Amino acid sequence: MDSSLFEQYNEATARSGSPFSSGQQPKSAPITSGYVTAPMEEDVKIFTRQKINFTPPRAITHMVANNNMLMIAMMDKTLLRINRDQPDQRNEIRFSDEKIYKMFLDPSGNHLIISTEAQDVLYIGKKSRKAKHLAKMKGHLIESVGWNKTNRVETTTTEILLGTSRGYIFETLIQAGDDGRFFQQNPEQYWKMVYNLGKESTVPVTGLHVERLQAASADKQKTIFIMATTPERMYQFIGPLSSVEQPVFQQVFQRYENTIPTGFLELPGNMGYSQLQVYTPKQTTTPEAFAWMSGPGVYIGSFDLQELSRDNLTKDSHLLIYPMDKDGSSQKKPISMILTEFHVLLLYNDRVQIICTLNETPIDEDIYQAKFGKMLGMCRDVVKGTIWTYSDQAVFMYKVNREPRDVWKIYLDKGEFNLALTYCQDNKAQRDEVLRKQAQSFFDQGQYDKSALYFASTEMSFEEVALKFIEADKKEALRIFLQKKLASLPQGDKTQMTMLVVWLIELFLNQLGTLRNQPASKEKYESVHDGFQKFISQKRVMDCLKNNVDTVYDLIASHGDVTDMVFFAMLMKDYERVISHHIQGEDHQAALEVLKKTSKKQLFYKFSPILIQHIPKELVTAWIKQEAALDPKKLIPSLVQYKHTGLGGQTHEGIRYLEFCVTKLRKEEQAIHNYLVSLYAQHAEEQLMKYLLLEGEDQSRVHYDLKYALRLCSEHKLNRACVHIYATMELYEEAVDLALQVDVDLAKRCAEKPDEDDEGMKRKLWLQIAKHVVKEQSDIQKAMEILQECPLLKIEDVLPFFPDFVTIDHFKDAICSSLENYNQHIDNLKNDMDEASESAEAIRADIHNMRNKYAVVTGQHKCTTCESLLLSRAFYIYPCGHKFHADCLIKEVTIHLTPQQRIRLSELEDQIRGLKVPSKGGHQGGRKGEDHSSNREQLEKVQGEVDDIVAAECVFCGDVMIRSIDKPFIEPDELAAKNKSWE
Repeated sequence: MDSSLFEQYNEATARSGSPFSSGQQPKSAPITSGYVTAPMEEDVKIFTRQKINFTPPRAITHMVANNNMLMIAMMDKTLLRINRDQPDQRNEIRFSDEKIYKMFLDPSGNHLIISTEAQDVLYIGKKSRKAKHLAKMKGHLIESVGWNKTNRVETTTTEILLGTSRGYIFETLIQAGDDGRFFQQNPEQYWKMVYNLGKESTVPVTGLHVERLQAASADKQKTIFIMATTPERMYQFIGPLSSVEQPVFQQVFQRYENTIPTGFLELPGNMGYSQLQVYTPKQTTTPEAFAWMSGPGVYIGSFDLQELSRDNLTKDSHLLIYPMDKDGSSQKKPISMILTEFHVLLLYNDRVQIICTLNETPIDEDIYQAKFGKMLGMCRDVVKGTIWTYSDQAVFMYKVNREPRDVWKIYLDKGEFNLALTYCQDNKAQRDEVLRKQAQSFFDQGQYDKSALYFASTEMSFEEVALKFIEADKKEALRIFLQKKLASLPQGDKTQMTMLVVWLIELFLNQLGTLRNQPASKEKYESVHDGFQKFISQKRVMDCLKNNVDTVYDLIASHGDVTDMVFFAMLMKDYERVISHHIQGEDHQAALEVLKKTSKKQLFYKFSPILIQHIPKELVTAWIKQEAALDPKKLIPSLVQYKHTGLGGQTHEGIRYLEFCVTKLRKEEQAIHNYLVSLYAQHAEEQLMKYLLLEGEDQSRVHYDLKYALRLCSEHKLNRACVHIYATMELYEEAVDLALQVDVDLAKRCAEKPDEDDEGMKRKLWLQIAKHVVKEQSDIQKAMEILQECPLLKIEDVLPFFPDFVTIDHFKDAICSSLENYNQHIDNLKNDMDEASESAEAIRADIHNMRNKYAVVTGQHKCTTCESLLLSRAFYIYPCGHKFHADCLIKEVTIHLTPQQRIRLSELEDQIRGLKVPSKGGHQGGRKGEDHSSNREQLEKVQGEVDDIVAAECVFCGDVMIRSIDKPFIEPDELAAKNKSWE
């Protein structure tokens, strides 16, 4: 048998109508305006039969399959073993001449048990080349085997159960052993009867299934669940696995040693045999459903393995009656049965009948041709899911094609909508049909809210659904439908979104208006109101309403719902409208709270003039929290509106804010400082003086307008402040005059403020003070103190201010002191004259000495700059020893001269050159001598001026060198040329 032959089952060859129809094919039709159902694939039967291209060498008697292993027994007492993963490596095994009764293959395909009609039991392992007799089992016909379905070991079966034809249940463990050993030990390690189902009468154990159930937690024991069947009864055995000591299943059956399990089921109608099938989904180890083929029909149900303390672990069980013959006269009993997820396959001599377990309806009937002979049996590979049937001449395989594909329709017809949706999977048309019927079902039952939710999830016409709820007068359900529909619209569908949003707002407002007038519906009103606010707070709703704000305002206003209008305005960040509303309602604190939230600073400027009249302190606090975000100049109009009562010693709020601007924000705008001065002048004289002192007396650095401040202070009779301002303006006479009206000491401080060099002004101011003290206060003693405080004043300066009747005794000491000062001053002048005479004599001596001073120049001396012989041309020599040619010195000194000196030096050099050129033409001798004498005197004069410019000091040792320390070695205009020369 070639591998390609066994892989042919992958090709779909049999095509017919829909699997869940009885000869009629469904027609695809549009279910809504949104979907049109079109076949996405060819209508293929769910169970398609494929004859395997395999001709057995001898007639087949039995066949079993599991895990892609096929075991085929033939008439000549040979066993053909085929691994479908390696079909070329098939092998034949010869066994005894006895006729086979039944064969059993474990789920892993590793272990095969053969029961013969002579009551012998044979075992064949996966790697065995011959069958081994199980001596301990001799004398029993094996009817069923309960395998350990989790076992994957090739060398042992682990603990298994065997049911016999006489009702006994045995436990055993079989070891595969080694075929090469001469002395073979018994494969069965032990053989123990654990229960007898034939206590009442001898009956065969037709089915056994063992489940090892994991405990919910690690500290709990495992549970063993055993299901056993006879032709008329089905038993359930449940017990903990407290020990691994063999026989392990004895622990379970001990509970039922003297009694029959209470969870057994008996069905009348013994047909001499029965069959137990258990369905376990792929990717899981827990069984899901069972089927028991018995006399009256197939008993089908599901397992409930959550609560293991019960005696019955099955649920949703029912009896599926065998279908009648074609003529409807009798029921024909099947030979074998296979259970799948949703179907039961019944095998007859010439056909396979397929029945859906959900609705108990036959969906297909596969008739075999007579040439294949009589069908002998059917088996299922529980690992791979393939289904096999066989006759004595052929082997067939059934491929399962998307078994759940029409389950949704069955559940839909049964009204089990959730299950129907589960099996729709990704088919949108099917899901839409299920949702439509579920929605209509809720509508018919009066559950309008649920109906609205499901209608919104369908593609049903929007107008049709809306009219349905409108006609039923179910506005709340209509609102739910519209909300759900809105949520499903794409973001770009602005027109429909806007329509739905406005409609929903209208519905909400109508419902709120109705409930508002019903005191008994308070809770309902609060619920709907909360829902309305949550609805309009949704981001996509707010985005939709940004261009339709006026429409919503009109809607809310038409219902007189002020609360929601304010709420909506806040959502839209329409703070201006909200603030205006609160101000109109005289809720100024609420208006301020809204104002704090806004980022639009223009609203502060707009509403502050009103708010400051009612809540000045709170408003100014809000201004201060805004810090530099607000422009104080734009808030001055609001401060003008503020009327300070001054009750309880309250601080003027305008002053508080402007002080914050000046001290914290460092604002220097003159308008701010001027208004602060104005408020100080009106309400806080002491703070005004502190402010003026802080600003200082440098009029170029003060931030307020001096003239404006002076006028304000004069109007409010704030003389001290006026004195300070006069002094800042350097109007010291006015300052002293005004200060004398306040305090003489203040006037004295003002008199000291002029510059130290301006002694005339200081003397004048002190004279004003002295005059005031003498004439206004008539206090001669204070006048004398003034003379001591100001050394610029003498007694003779203040004598004219004294009245004629004043005797000399009052100021005799002052006169004597003044005379002493004059004498001292005369003595100082004499000393100065003597020192000046001595200095003049010393200078004359130095000049005389300098005239006689000389220096010796030899022929080897060189110029300090050009290093040429010094005597080669005119030169200069300094006491420091440096010697320069005249032209070299001029060149060195010129770079250190100012532009004016350079121009003057150039002019002097031109004059020298002009004077050195001899006059042309003849002259008389006397005239010529006079001209030479005049030129020489003029040349000496010009040369002397040149010397004063260039030779006043040594260019290397004098101050010129110190002053040039920060000059570059290369002048900027020469730098480019120097750089280029270095390239």
